[in-house]
Amino acid sequence: MGRSVLAHFLNLSNTTPRFTSSLSFGGIPSRYVKKHGSIRQYRLMNQHGSTAFRCCCSSVSISQPAVSESSSSSVKKRIVSGVQPTGTIHLGNYLGAIKNWISLQTTYDTLFFIVDLHAITLPYDTQQLSKATRDTAAIYLACGVDTSKASVFVQSHVRAHVELMWLLSSATPIGWLNRMIQFKEKSRKAGDENVGVALLTYPVLMASDILLYQSDFVPVGEDQKQHLELTRELAERVNYLYGRRKWKKLGGRGGPIFKVPEPLIPPAGARVMSLTDGLSKMSKSAPSDQSRINLLDPKDVIANKIKRCKTDSFSGMEFDNPDRPECSNLLSIYQVISGKMKEEVALECQDMNWGMFKALLTDALIDHLHPIQVRYEDIMSDPAYLDKVLAEGATKATDIADATLNNVYQAMGFLRR
Repeated sequence: MGRSVLAHFLNLSNTTPRFTSSLSFGGIPSRYVKKHGSIRQYRLMNQHGSTAFRCCCSSVSISQPAVSESSSSSVKKRIVSGVQPTGTIHLGNYLGAIKNWISLQTTYDTLFFIVDLHAITLPYDTQQLSKATRDTAAIYLACGVDTSKASVFVQSHVRAHVELMWLLSSATPIGWLNRMIQFKEKSRKAGDENVGVALLTYPVLMASDILLYQSDFVPVGEDQKQHLELTRELAERVNYLYGRRKWKKLGGRGGPIFKVPEPLIPPAGARVMSLTDGLSKMSKSAPSDQSRINLLDPKDVIANKIKRCKTDSFSGMEFDNPDRPECSNLLSIYQVISGKMKEEVALECQDMNWGMFKALLTDALIDHLHPIQVRYEDIMSDPAYLDKVLAEGATKATDIADATLNNVYQAMGFLRR
């Protein structure tokens, strides 16, 4: 989750999902985890001293979930994800996450939330947080999230997120957090004296977001694999420290406390790059608005941004040429927006010059985003409806989250009222 909080999903319209195996867990052989359970012990015993988190992704069948489920085929696997209400939702957030929720919500038990607690890890505008939260929820619905299939809620409206974070913090080695790449990058930019503790510990909150709902799968992109791997390691660690027989002796059901979630890897279109630099991710925090297409940008603004976006001097259009990152990025955007296959787009655009292709991409973007913008305005004009959606979503989420939280309190030995 992090800055966009697991905001990278599948383009299910063109490809089938690729699930990863848990045969290897953060560099730890699964046989060791099952036998000894102690991730920290393994690290101390590892002669090579390797401590880097890694997401071991391969195209294999889904492993058995950590917590037993009904064998009934009617039981859906669960997916959770969310986006921060900071800045304006842009094309990268949409293509990497929100657009694909529409397909996921039909197949899975889905919870989509606005991660407002993550939005305060860096300096923010207190006057805008509430408005941005409502705007983000409205965009979810405008993009097609169906509340009859998915729960939509605000993270801070379910207090179990913060409670579980504190409990998980007690089991999280500080060394694990110090190695997080995003913390290093963001703290370097902000300066150590200006960095709050929350920037260091927000991966624990992200783990809480995932583990509270006994999630089976978490959609992730390249920049969030490390955070999900920490979540997986933390789930195994807590299961070892407090679960199974230890939990049963305290009156619990025994077995693992948490499911260990599997990453769901997006095959294409998940990582949208900047319009001004094909090697940098499209970001809300980029200083120039010219670097991104915002979902609510008017037609003339979209046309201007595409017209002025960075290109190259090569002839024709092609994917995957390392010397042409901007070309590959814009073709990928067009592929996902148009719903076409990669091979189809490559054939269609191979002989185009930049002027022809930019006109094609501009029209496709405007046609695709216009209905979303119309629905967004309708939703925002009815605040009572939006409040009702968020309240109902929070109620459903709380029922699931509280059950998990109560189990954790019991397994950790707390006296409960």
